[in-house]
Amino acid sequence: QVQLVESGGGRVQPGGSLTLSCATSRSIVSISAMGWYRQSPGKQREWVATITRSGNRNYADSVKGRFTISRDNAKNTLYLQMSSLKPEDTAVYYCNLRRMDGMDYWGQGTQVTVSS
Repeated sequence: QVQLVESGGGRVQPGGSLTLSCATSRSIVSISAMGWYRQSPGKQREWVATITRSGNRNYADSVKGRFTISRDNAKNTLYLQMSSLKPEDTAVYYCNLRRMDGMDYWGQGTQVTVSS
């Protein structure tokens, strides 16, 4: 079973920055894609960003220009660099891995709170 562990969440003031990490229990070189999702109380889980096997990156309009998704294959780790954070970015952020056969795996999530 693939295990994903998110870390790096916390509280930050508006305009601040955080970098989230997602450590995996397997190599991420041959996966289909990895991504980040988030969920706030009372809202559906929403897609934030994805990086494909080939390295192509896609972002939700709400975070475009502020967030950067990246990976370190040697460390089997996915990252989400977040800048210019807004209160509406407050959510639990989840790491997702999609295997080549289409199977999805999820981490437990890490809380990000943006407030003064």
